[in-house]
Amino acid sequence: MYTGRDTTPTRRELAYHSLRQRLLQGDFAPGTRLGEERLAAEIGVSRTPIREALSRLHSEGLVERLPDGGFGPTLINLHLISELYEIRFALERFALRRAEDKVPTHDEDLVRALQADWADMDAPAADDEVDGDFVLLDEDFHERLAAAAGNQSLVDQLHKVNERIRVVRMQDFLTAERVELTIEQHLAVLDALLREDIPLAEQRLIGHFAESLSVVEERAALVIARMLDRSTR
Repeated sequence: MYTGRDTTPTRRELAYHSLRQRLLQGDFAPGTRLGEERLAAEIGVSRTPIREALSRLHSEGLVERLPDGGFGPTLINLHLISELYEIRFALERFALRRAEDKVPTHDEDLVRALQADWADMDAPAADDEVDGDFVLLDEDFHERLAAAAGNQSLVDQLHKVNERIRVVRMQDFLTAERVELTIEQHLAVLDALLREDIPLAEQRLIGHFAESLSVVEERAALVIARMLDRSTR
């Protein structure tokens, strides 16, 4: 069950969440070296939690290795992200349409299990309770939804695309309102699918994607602008 962020974080969690939030806000100029000693002093922890946080953030794509060593913030490529979103959307729509040509139309057990998981999920009560790992739950939903159509190779390709756009899709889940709406929209897609109304499921999925992409593009553009503004100071 999604329960939100721990209200009493360890120093490791404090370092990770603090840096992650600043990166998502665009607080560092492109090419800035994220020095462990300086960040440790700013956050109020030792260098070890900072080092661990940077390693984790690198695996998530939020920071990249600099040519002269250390880590710096990743600069989002909006054009590439837009192209990858198109691929992701095409894969998921194809999975729904593929299911429409089959009898039965989908693996009902998989869909019902997915519905049960998301029906049991609690949205955070406030923005500061939003868990950064929600993006992973969202990816899992879409990959399991595609898997219900019965093409594992398609799911594998979808997973690869999701990994590449994760860094910007995090921008979609920064508020409690967005998380709550995502849960509602996911359940609406599943409801249509369980009633074997593929056109309605696709219509709801299209609306879900369009809204998500709009939010991501707007927030990512603001982050890029803020990063570039810091580079001129």
